[in-house]
Amino acid sequence: MTLTRRTFLGACAALAMTPGRPALPAKALRVGMTPAFLHTQHGLLAEWRGYMEAKLDRPVEIVQRDSYRETIDLLRLEQLDFSWVCAYPYVYLRKQVRLVAVPLYRMEPYYRAYLIVSAKYAHLQSLSQLRGKVFAYADPYSNTGYLVPRYQLRTMGEDPAKFFARTFFTYSHHKLIQAVADGLAHGGSVDGYVWDSLDALKPEITRRTLLVSQSPEFGFPPVVARRGVADEDFAAVQKMLVMMRYDPRGKALLQRLNLNGFILGHPDLYDKVAEMMRAFGED
Repeated sequence: MTLTRRTFLGACAALAMTPGRPALPAKALRVGMTPAFLHTQHGLLAEWRGYMEAKLDRPVEIVQRDSYRETIDLLRLEQLDFSWVCAYPYVYLRKQVRLVAVPLYRMEPYYRAYLIVSAKYAHLQSLSQLRGKVFAYADPYSNTGYLVPRYQLRTMGEDPAKFFARTFFTYSHHKLIQAVADGLAHGGSVDGYVWDSLDALKPEITRRTLLVSQSPEFGFPPVVARRGVADEDFAAVQKMLVMMRYDPRGKALLQRLNLNGFILGHPDLYDKVAEMMRAFGED
């Protein structure tokens, strides 16, 4: 029998519809995590991935990087589908990503920057008193760990590049707190959510730091999706996050994350971050 093109295509179609034929495995969703609090708890990350896989009914790959810049680049190159990012990267990428959901911390979609100093230098009680001292930054693309203290100095009429004797990056809020606690820096600016969460888990570290001041509120670091993500995937992840607090397993995971839930949120939550970025020509 001669195998014509029509016969071949028909055979392929029939084979594809054969009962019991296994479906092709679903493509894994790649979810990025910036180096924030979750990075220090690998068991929690595994539980987070397992929860997402169960609710989305498809594989999930957690992608961790050591700097915010690396996560930004992965999103721009469309090598991530979703990512939990800092407020600064969200504003930086807002034309290339979609806002999926915003966490609720203490029942509000906000967080603050904490100015902390080492308990060894308890006499330092303000940012102005840190002139000529050693200061720790979290990451060049961190809102609370870099943008906020530089903006505060700018509003004081100071040049952030000349105010401190020396600065360095820790590339993690947890590591920043540790550096200040150990006296490697006189002070630093840190994500208040991270400091509060670490204070609950490891007070032996945070008690060696002193909370000097708190910034105004900013929109909490959100979950975002690259623009090209399929609408059905976007809707599924958004629903999963918003419904977490109504699901026993999701609620337990939220408690471990020190969060109350997720809401849809709005880009206006990040207007203050955008304003500070514009002050440095970065928006």
